[in-house]
Amino acid sequence: MKPFLLLGLALVSATALSHPVFAAPDTRTLQIVVSKDRQSLAVYDGDKVIATSKVSTGKRGHTTPSGIFSILEKKVYHESNLYSASPMPFMQRLTWSGIALHESNSVPNYPASHGCVRMPKAFAKTLYQMTERGVQVVIADQPLVPQPFENAMLFQPLPAPPPALFSGIELRPMTASFLPQAQQLQVATNDVTSIQIPKARETLAPPADPAPLSILITRRGLRENVRDLQGILNGMGFITGTPDGMLGPATVQAIEDFKKAHDIKTTGGLVSSALMKAVYAAAGRGEPPNGAIMVRQNFKPLFEGPAIITEPQEALGVHFFTANAIDRISGKADWFGMTLEEDLSKQTKKRYGITSEEQSQSFDAAGQALNRITIPDDIRHRIEDLLTAGSSLTISDTGVGPETGNETDFITITNNGALGKKG
Repeated sequence: MKPFLLLGLALVSATALSHPVFAAPDTRTLQIVVSKDRQSLAVYDGDKVIATSKVSTGKRGHTTPSGIFSILEKKVYHESNLYSASPMPFMQRLTWSGIALHESNSVPNYPASHGCVRMPKAFAKTLYQMTERGVQVVIADQPLVPQPFENAMLFQPLPAPPPALFSGIELRPMTASFLPQAQQLQVATNDVTSIQIPKARETLAPPADPAPLSILITRRGLRENVRDLQGILNGMGFITGTPDGMLGPATVQAIEDFKKAHDIKTTGGLVSSALMKAVYAAAGRGEPPNGAIMVRQNFKPLFEGPAIITEPQEALGVHFFTANAIDRISGKADWFGMTLEEDLSKQTKKRYGITSEEQSQSFDAAGQALNRITIPDDIRHRIEDLLTAGSSLTISDTGVGPETGNETDFITITNNGALGKKG
């Protein structure tokens, strides 16, 4: 057994079939962890168990997919559109292609569904009342427990600026941050004096209670590379149109024109690593990034940027971190992490140039993956400005899969299972 599979084994086995323990945590910080090995479900707030139950996942030929999900939709009553309108009370959807948590009258202690996660009636209703859209769900073959995790790469909230102090000066009952830019404070001393208030920081303060962020760090795919090429080629006069990541006729022609103008011959497909390096070099942009960081909020893309992954020949693995508590006074976030088993195909390894999985299978796989990633300071500061309890970070080799789309957070699949079927 791999070292990271041992995380919390004793805790899960001791609580998997116990009665729910009720608490009133911030709903956004809850995590649901399903173990297909033990046919159990546990609800965590940080590393504390809030409720547990037995479940029944997908049977042979309809295996429940493993990976990282979030609750996309909730319905007190729903019917399957694949299996004779089978009832699915207290349905909590995990993918738009048909995987969900729901109540069932048949929850044996073994896999029996068509891909969904079946729960006993009383527990399904209890869980439905505990959750809201966006609560994260991890489905794994092995038992997993969130563990407290510290690493310099993990985001920390930007501390709130301290109030300005002026010794011996009477201020109007108003803080500087609310004064118009040109307004001055008038102070009475022996002589009339004025003090100019410094200009406020350009970035707006985050909302008082913003929605949690969903953050993904992964290897760059074709879409990110093409979009970068389009922007750079446009800047050099090889017109591609609006950078959209699509290899349309204008982009293909611009690439060919660039190669001809610079007498460049490349192999390995139209958008090869050699072409990327040549375009970046011609534009004076240095080395092209090999990673990407993407941010979603309220189930919609918010922004994204480049990332650098050192030792790219080593697999990153799949690691999931959640911010359980945010303290903006101290600038501290409490993070909890889990490592999932990754199943990379030969084709995927070849596409990304992965030749070793030694690091991703080590005991400190999550820490090693974090230490290999660098992102721009402006991206980090923007995330830390918006960071709130319930925000999550996924690290994965495989990028944005087809399940991630409209009205979803980042969905990371570690094996496909029964995608497209409903239980």
